Amino acid sequence: MAVSVGDLAPDFTLPATGGTSVSLSSFRGQPVVLVFYPGDDTPVCTKQLNSYNNELSAFEGVGAQVLAVSAQGVASHDQFSSKHGFGFPLLADTDKAVASLYGTVGPLGFPRRSVFVISASGVITYAHRAIAGITYRPVDELVAAVEASR
Repeated sequence: MAVSVGDLAPDFTLPATGGTSVSLSSFRGQPVVLVFYPGDDTPVCTKQLNSYNNELSAFEGVGAQVLAVSAQGVASHDQFSSKHGFGFPLLADTDKAVASLYGTVGPLGFPRRSVFVISASGVITYAHRAIAGITYRPVDELVAAVEASR
């Protein structure tokens, strides 16, 4: 069963850009904007992540850490991230285990563009799972959701 608002966010550790690994629990004490995106170097994903990166100061202004997750491997993520200069880690969920925990795997196993805001105490306070995935949630909406999670 997919998690929803009010649930404790399932913890995970995934390999990430820059040869690191990232655990959700290591950000306990600060809000997290957890972004699931379908694929590296695809038009809408590129536009979405560049939008979040361009306004990273807005997320930082509310103390939030952005984490972006997709099913590609770290090599693909490193190439995508260095091409665009992302200031947040891209996490490799190659078996879609984390995506499954968060209910972001759609029909036929395709990832659904989704965003969760997780409060400093680890509770999901905002969840959006796109049906078609051709649009994404704007920065101001996500920043407002972080502010509301306090």
